[in-house]
Amino acid sequence: MTDLEGPQQPAFTVHLGGSGGSVKGWVVVDSLVDGLAMGGTRMTPGVTEEEVAGLARDMTEKFTLAGLRIGGAKAGIVSDGSDREQTFRTFGRTVKPLLHGGIHLGIDMGVTPADRAVFFEEAGYDPRYRLGAPDMPVDWRTYYEPLIDCTGHGVGVAALTALEAGGRTEPARVVIQGFGAVGRAVARFLEERGHIVVGVADVQGTVRADRLPVADLAAITDEFGHIDHSRLPQHVTVDTAPDAWLDVDADLLVLAAQKYALNAENTHRLRAGLVVEGANLASSAEAKEKAAAAGVTLVPGVIANIGGAGSAALAVTRVVPFELPAHARKAWVFDWVADKVRRNTRDLLEIAASRAGDPLPELLAARRQELR
Repeated sequence: MTDLEGPQQPAFTVHLGGSGGSVKGWVVVDSLVDGLAMGGTRMTPGVTEEEVAGLARDMTEKFTLAGLRIGGAKAGIVSDGSDREQTFRTFGRTVKPLLHGGIHLGIDMGVTPADRAVFFEEAGYDPRYRLGAPDMPVDWRTYYEPLIDCTGHGVGVAALTALEAGGRTEPARVVIQGFGAVGRAVARFLEERGHIVVGVADVQGTVRADRLPVADLAAITDEFGHIDHSRLPQHVTVDTAPDAWLDVDADLLVLAAQKYALNAENTHRLRAGLVVEGANLASSAEAKEKAAAAGVTLVPGVIANIGGAGSAALAVTRVVPFELPAHARKAWVFDWVADKVRRNTRDLLEIAASRAGDPLPELLAARRQELR
C-alpha cells in the first residue's frame, strides 16, 4: 500500500530497545512509495508511539499534498536529552538497517543538526548514495543546512495567502507560539512584509508589546527556542500564565511549538481569526472543530509546514536540480515550497468556502488523483 491509496494503518512499526546500549523509542513507517519513506526524529521525555504514528501519518499527507513520490515516516526517542552523544550513537546503530533500506530519518523537536550528524555517522549512512538512484553531488549538510529557514518561509507564505484570501490589506497583528527555528523564521518573514509581531511565547511565558523587535528577541534566543528573559527589552511585558498567548489581541496566531497547543480546553480563549500551524500536530481534532464552528480559519501543518520535510524529500528523491550553484539551488527550493504551500492553501480555503465540514480530505483525494 502506498500513500496514493490513503493508508489506514502504518506500513510497519519498529520498537527500539537499543544496539550496543539502551534507547527507548519507535520508528513508524506510515507509507512507502517506490520503497522510500522519510520523516524527522523527535526526542522528548513524553513522546509516545501513538504520537509518532500520528506524526508519520502527517508526513504521508504532506508528501501527497506536495506531489512528492515518497512515503511518510517518523522516529521518536523517549529522553530528556541529558546524555545526547550516547543516545544518538545508540540510536544510529539501532536504526542503521532502516536508514540503509530507504527510510530516511531527519530532525524534529528536541533533535538538532549536530545530533543528526552523530546518528548518521554511527550508522555509516550518507544520503548522497542509494542503490538505484543517482549520487548527490554535494554532501547532506552542504545541501540542507542553508535551508534551515525553509519551513518558516512556507508557514509565512501560508499565512500571507490566507490573509489575502480573507481580503485583508492592512498589517496584521501576529502572535507566534514557539520561538524555535520555525517560529523565528516566520516572525522575520512576516515582519519584513509589514506585519506586526505583538506576542511571542516560549516555555517560560508570553512576551508581548504593541510591536516586538523580532531581531532583538532572536538575538537572545537559544537553538531550542528559549528566550533569555533577563535580557528582554524594557518596553515588553511577560505573562507566565499557561497559554497566555491565546489572550493576546491578534489577527493571526502561528502555532510553532508542542503538539496539541490548541486543544478542546483552551480553544474558547482564541482571539485570532486566523490560525496557521507551523508545528506538527499543533491542534487537536476537537480544537479544529471548535475553531471552525467559531468562524476561525485554520491552515493545517500538513500544508503550511512542508518546508523542511519537502526540502529533504526533494533531495532524497533526486528532484532538486543539483547542477545549480548553491545560491540558485537554495532559491529554487524556497520557490518550490512557496508554490506548493500557496496552491494548497488557496485550494483548501476554496473548498472550505464551498461547503461545511473539514476540507482537507477532499484536497488530499484530489492530490492523490494527480499523483496517479
